[in-house]
Amino acid sequence: MRKLVTSSTIVLLAALSLGAATDQLMAKSPVTRTDRCNSLQQQFSTAMTNHAEAKRATEAKALQKKASKFCAGKEQAQGIRAYATALKMLGVQPVDP
Repeated sequence: MRKLVTSSTIVLLAALSLGAATDQLMAKSPVTRTDRCNSLQQQFSTAMTNHAEAKRATEAKALQKKASKFCAGKEQAQGIRAYATALKMLGVQPVDP
């Protein structure tokens, strides 16, 4: 009988801790493409300030303008790729939010 009570208690505590962990995971909202565009735009602004003399800075700036248009429209995936490429042209690795 004592083993049954101990086993039941362990199972109950495990179920409660699993439920708490699930609630914490559910509370964190996923990163949207719009969020990603905004993050990359900020990264590009900082990178452009710090790496304005990069060899491909002019190309990166032109690509940033395209990326901005893509992100403003309904083509966020293309904008994200363009921002990432522009950052790499400046010698900067894009960072996920």
